[in-house]
Amino acid sequence: MAAGLGLVALPVLSACGSSGGSGPGDPKTVTLVSHDSWLVSKSVLADFEKQSGYKVRVLKDGDAGQAVNKAVLTKDNPQGDVFFGVDNTLLSRALDNGLFQPYEAKGADQVLPEYRTDQDKHRVTPIDTGDICVNYDKAWFSEHELAPPRSFDDLVKPAYKNLLVTENAATSSPGLGFLLGSAAHYGDKGWEDYWTKLKANGVKVVDGWEQAYNEEFSGSAGGKKAKADRPLVVSYASSPPAEVIYADPKPATAPTGVADGTCFRQVEYAGLLSNAENAEGGKAFLDFLLTKEFQEDMPLNMFVYPVREGARVPAEFTRFGPQAKDPEILAPAKIAADRDQWVKSWTSLVLK
Repeated sequence: MAAGLGLVALPVLSACGSSGGSGPGDPKTVTLVSHDSWLVSKSVLADFEKQSGYKVRVLKDGDAGQAVNKAVLTKDNPQGDVFFGVDNTLLSRALDNGLFQPYEAKGADQVLPEYRTDQDKHRVTPIDTGDICVNYDKAWFSEHELAPPRSFDDLVKPAYKNLLVTENAATSSPGLGFLLGSAAHYGDKGWEDYWTKLKANGVKVVDGWEQAYNEEFSGSAGGKKAKADRPLVVSYASSPPAEVIYADPKPATAPTGVADGTCFRQVEYAGLLSNAENAEGGKAFLDFLLTKEFQEDMPLNMFVYPVREGARVPAEFTRFGPQAKDPEILAPAKIAADRDQWVKSWTSLVLK
């Protein structure tokens, strides 16, 4: 999933196309705007292009929040036709700013009911889901003869002092998700007290997921190279299978685990941008995102779970990174009402 949401710097869009040659203004080109984590198998995208007659141009615009913010700022003259990657933590910002126009994608009736939203207006289409959870370094905890934490409550215990690294809730999607998870778990009146305890217990805060996971977390391949010293990190339930899949040689078991009682359910959406130059092509692309072919291609490319009923999940996910059984969930209306104030209070409490 998206690694983080930057709310300040807005970098220039970087472009990568599947076919090249065609660009904005070409009626047979569909332009997708997304975050840096967008990835699809070449053969799957080629099937769409062959069947639809459209060529796909991709514009990646940084982390999830950076991409959302840029899309909002350019909504009257959008950079593309379809936006992919706004999640439930930021959905209200996109909808309230009129980022999308209505379109009910073909296959929307195949989306699992728990992921459907905006059913009266169909401004966004659910595409994937995943869980933001604390990951732990199995080897570190084994060597120190310490049981890994399992819950939010565990993380504030003295045994886990100075072990956790998380992302800034104001600049990172998983960081924000972890904050929302704590708010869902402890409620409006309890989450600030929890973070006061977490800060006192030595939580380290960095800007984004890349730094937290690949530089600070001792359990990741990157962290090992960097000689990282934090055996706990806020990441995803799908991170352990990624550690197996990308390893050479592949280990029999994942080197990292997930603290099941710390998870927050994240859902990503796509939508047809308001004032899209090629609306018909954009609609065809949204239809494609809900096909079984694309839904089953996603997990091993973007390490997310499909939302379409009956879409197969790779064996590595089932074995090493199953979805949380009881993740924290917040209603979109609750996130919309309180997110900005929560982030403001969190920043004052934790960073100052």
